[in-house]
Amino acid sequence: MRDPSLVRFRRVVQAACDELERRRDEVNDLNVFPVPDGDTGDNMAMTMHAVLDELDALGDGSLEEIGRDRIVKAVARAALLGARGNSGVILSQIVRGAAEELVSRPGELVDPVLVAAAFARAADAAYRSVRDPAEGTMLTAVRAMAHRVTQDLAHMRQARLRPGAPPEEQDELLADVLSRALEAANDAVERGPEQLRPLREAGVVDAGAYGLTVIMAGVLAALRGSEVELAHQEVAHGVETLHHPDHGSSRFRYCTNFAITGSGLDANAFVPRLERIGDSVLVVGDATALRVHVHTDDPQLAVAVFGGRGEVSRLDVADMREQVAERDRRLGAVLMDAAPLGHCGVIAVATGEGIVSMYRQEGAVVVDPGAKMNPSTYELIAAIHSAGTDEVVVLPNSPNVVMAAERAAELSECNARVVATRSPQEGLAAIVAFNSGSSAEDNAEALWGAVSALATGGVAPAARDDALGRFRTGDAVGYAEDELVAWGEPDEVLRQTISFLAQGRELVTCIAGADAPLTEDEVGLTLPEGVELDFHEGGQPAWWYLLAVE
Repeated sequence: MRDPSLVRFRRVVQAACDELERRRDEVNDLNVFPVPDGDTGDNMAMTMHAVLDELDALGDGSLEEIGRDRIVKAVARAALLGARGNSGVILSQIVRGAAEELVSRPGELVDPVLVAAAFARAADAAYRSVRDPAEGTMLTAVRAMAHRVTQDLAHMRQARLRPGAPPEEQDELLADVLSRALEAANDAVERGPEQLRPLREAGVVDAGAYGLTVIMAGVLAALRGSEVELAHQEVAHGVETLHHPDHGSSRFRYCTNFAITGSGLDANAFVPRLERIGDSVLVVGDATALRVHVHTDDPQLAVAVFGGRGEVSRLDVADMREQVAERDRRLGAVLMDAAPLGHCGVIAVATGEGIVSMYRQEGAVVVDPGAKMNPSTYELIAAIHSAGTDEVVVLPNSPNVVMAAERAAELSECNARVVATRSPQEGLAAIVAFNSGSSAEDNAEALWGAVSALATGGVAPAARDDALGRFRTGDAVGYAEDELVAWGEPDEVLRQTISFLAQGRELVTCIAGADAPLTEDEVGLTLPEGVELDFHEGGQPAWWYLLAVE
């Protein structure tokens, strides 16, 4: 039997996604509770897009022929698996609760009675997903909508649709019901600061609750064919000039999200083990699929909690410290009329204050693993996510990091490509060719081309005595790529190393490390005739001088 309400469902989900996308940064900038990491809009948008993607994968333009039961079950699972962060997981449960109610009433037209039942079940599912529900949040907003719709039923002249009612009549009746639900949600959002101290002290409303009203405004716009204004919209616009205190910050660094699919899964069985290694724990789903969210310092250990119980997928790790810094930069940049983010981002592995600063000046998100230059896959995934773009290129800047970078790119949900740079100076030469408006594939090709003719090397203090007796610990040693070419006193070793690298080339870039023994002028005296010097203070450990010659 054909079900025209499914076509309407696709239309309102699309409109909700569009409205949430339009206001994504507004929602992000309101985010001060429970952790001020500025990603609530991103998380809610990802959840809604997962629903829309599932509808498109199923429908192929013919949703009304598929059947409500199959579609709503698929949508509930897509929302669950696509959720990220506290707000995304709770939103997925709102979607799931409403979907379960729709499935339980096959053949019924979607009318005020069914809407009221769906809202009630959605609110119950949302509250069950959180161990310690906080009022003033999106939980309060969805419950306010459920109560308002249920109360209004008693006063409605037409609570049920007559069989065969035309689509226009259905749209009008549903819009009337949902507009009242949105009024209740607006009121709940406005009262949020009265109920939650962090909101009151920051002078903002709750990001998740506001995001929920944005979604409802999109739904109403689709039903009415015109934009719906939000009563508290000016609060979100005003947040750009606010300085938010750091309320309720998690003491853990990484927001870790992943899905587990298998059989016989019990969400409650895993929560205590996750709470021993982190906080903000949410585990929701059913016996065949769970969505996991936890703030922790060890994402790998969080995944290991589920070892042998199912397949891990949709792994996403976000560095909350980087998110907070990015949020502060974004809010500050609004005042300077900064350019918007491009289509593609770039991640660079680097350490040393000067080198990190050079990469950031080129627009890179930097992973700084310290002297060992050995970041984990999870740190790299967190960086890929924090770029805030759909596509990313990764510069590992060490042969030892390439494998972890490739694994992170594989696990990431965005389109990520690794350019296998072997050193920080090689990465800096590559990033000059980066174009945020190009695809990851095009950027990867351009960046690799920029380093293909580059000669790199460096001078460092020897870490141990040479077995052949050529040098002792602390002596200068010079390398061209991986080949040892000089040893002895720093100035002579630097001279020989540059001469080896500079054959037929004109420009030497020299990046001085934290304990470099020669000044810029002294480095200049080591150059062969006709070769120019581009000198930088990198501050990197281990290497006195990193060299790139072109």
